[in-house]
Amino acid sequence: MTAPSPPAPELVVLLDEDGTPCGTALKSEVHTDHTPLHLAFSCWVLDDAGRTLLTRRAAVKRTWPGVWTNTFCGHPGPGEQPADAVRRRARDELGCDVSDVQPLLPDFRYRAVMDDGTVENEICPVFTARLASAPRPNPDEIDAVEWIELPELARMIDAGSRVLSPWMLEQFALFPAHPASSSASGPSSAS
Repeated sequence: MTAPSPPAPELVVLLDEDGTPCGTALKSEVHTDHTPLHLAFSCWVLDDAGRTLLTRRAAVKRTWPGVWTNTFCGHPGPGEQPADAVRRRARDELGCDVSDVQPLLPDFRYRAVMDDGTVENEICPVFTARLASAPRPNPDEIDAVEWIELPELARMIDAGSRVLSPWMLEQFALFPAHPASSSASGPSSAS
């Protein structure tokens, strides 16, 4: 009897400046001080009570370990649609299924640099989703979870009371119904 093959290495899709795929790279090697532009996604899980599920990135994560962020992020594989990658990473990170995956900020792009010089450089469509089952977070991905009302998140951001990921801060500022805009309280839960 032969041993099962190890899983294939995870690839990320490299992009040129206009967002056209131009190659792939190993996820394990792409985040450096010269990270090339690549495709990612970000997901905010919402509920009917106007809350979002925040997660604290596991201390073993390569980028932004131990930092609180939106529910989860990831990288679509070659040929994988971002919404399908959202569903896959929900299972991998949160240990659950999500439903009602909807685009919120389809053209979001950011670049951020960690204190050690590691760069995130991503075209990163932002989605919302709903939990379809109870989360059982993968400890290699997530150290903690917390539901928070969107107005409370806005106050937390304004107060600087918790270290939050740079992409989460940029995304929240762009939400169509961000508390600082003319609307009331973050992304619509009907998204």
